[in-house]
Amino acid sequence: MGDIVPANLLDGVIAAITDCLGKYELSLIKTEQYDIDFLLESYLDAISVEGKSPKTIERYGYILRRFTKTIGASSGCITTAHIRKYLSDEKKRGIADGTLKGIREIFSAYFGWLVREKLIPDNPMANIGAVKCQKKLRDAFSDVDIERMKIACSSKKQKALICFLLATGCRVSEATGLNIADVNLSAAECIVLGKGNKQRKVYMDAVSVMAVTEYLEERKDDNPALFLNHLNERLTPNGVRSILKQIETKSGVKNVHPHKFRRTCATNLIKHGMPIQGVSRILGHEKIDTTMRYVVLDEVSVEHDYRKYS
Repeated sequence: MGDIVPANLLDGVIAAITDCLGKYELSLIKTEQYDIDFLLESYLDAISVEGKSPKTIERYGYILRRFTKTIGASSGCITTAHIRKYLSDEKKRGIADGTLKGIREIFSAYFGWLVREKLIPDNPMANIGAVKCQKKLRDAFSDVDIERMKIACSSKKQKALICFLLATGCRVSEATGLNIADVNLSAAECIVLGKGNKQRKVYMDAVSVMAVTEYLEERKDDNPALFLNHLNERLTPNGVRSILKQIETKSGVKNVHPHKFRRTCATNLIKHGMPIQGVSRILGHEKIDTTMRYVVLDEVSVEHDYRKYS
């Protein structure tokens, strides 16, 4: 704590400072974008150069900007206490553990990068423990579910869409981003553009090839997109979800959403004996652990495999 100036000397101190400053011309220096966290913007630029998808960069930016704005501190001033308080407040606000886990992973990646770049001396995430999540049992479509959905389709486009998703295990954004030229029906394969702008080859079965062929044969447009909406424009991910919701209502099958087709594809491939490494490559996963979270094996299959190999 500094020295205390006695009241009887304060006027003299103020006069001396005023006299000193009076010799200079003072002006306010204004800078453009003075309120931007430049460390954060540098990080977003870096992961963009590294090939992260625009959606990933947008998500990282939104979460990190919201964090710094909420706590009222720039990246270089953030402490472990700030992070703990923020995560605690988010949990109290009702944010799911799975979402908190994702936020923590983004924080870890960001502050780890700042340390590696020597932009901050210490990592405030170093003592932040992992967020534990309750593992939920996720199901896949049964053979009966699949047949019911096919019967519920009101057009060749709908049938082609669900058969394609089931056979290829594509993400919804990958399927809607495809052009007709990307699909080789005679070879039953296509090239999709996945996360991080990485291309990979996926394969189709005879059922999906037939369904897509019938859909394309009835089209009279010249749009290059593989799947179109009712306005003959490229189908969007939200458009796919809307179609699947209609099929869910009509078929009575529960939870008909794009990711469940992806999970079903992985599960079926594993059940038919495909090595997990191959399934991981089909799905475009960098880690096999990620692929394992997609695989759903019922107790009958587990018992069958046990009896077979024991």
